[in-house]
Amino acid sequence: MNVPDNLLYTKTHEWIRREGENIRIGITDHAQAELTDVVFVELPKVGTQVEAQAPTAVVESVKAASDIYAPVKGTVVEANDALTNNPALINSDPFGQGWIFALKIDNADDLKNLQTAQAYKDQIG
Repeated sequence: MNVPDNLLYTKTHEWIRREGENIRIGITDHAQAELTDVVFVELPKVGTQVEAQAPTAVVESVKAASDIYAPVKGTVVEANDALTNNPALINSDPFGQGWIFALKIDNADDLKNLQTAQAYKDQIG
């Protein structure tokens, strides 16, 4: 399972890449493998304010629909519109073109509550 060391992770299988005062969020390689073929993504609207651990997007696969949670409190500044036409990007490139949304974080200190790559690797075994 691919778990890049330069990202942060949540217990609910989201990855987080810090980009200045913003963060980019997607689901991990482990999560996309568990879901199997992603067929639809419900993206958040830009400008939406979200609380930490609030359902912010939905990924639907041939097996199930799964909520994608905001890892920290913030405002949605970008949604990956490419997923509307090609939701399978989450399967083929979960850490790249398969990102789901970006947040402007309210408080950078909140990122301290997220997992390191090693802690996430330990979680998924």
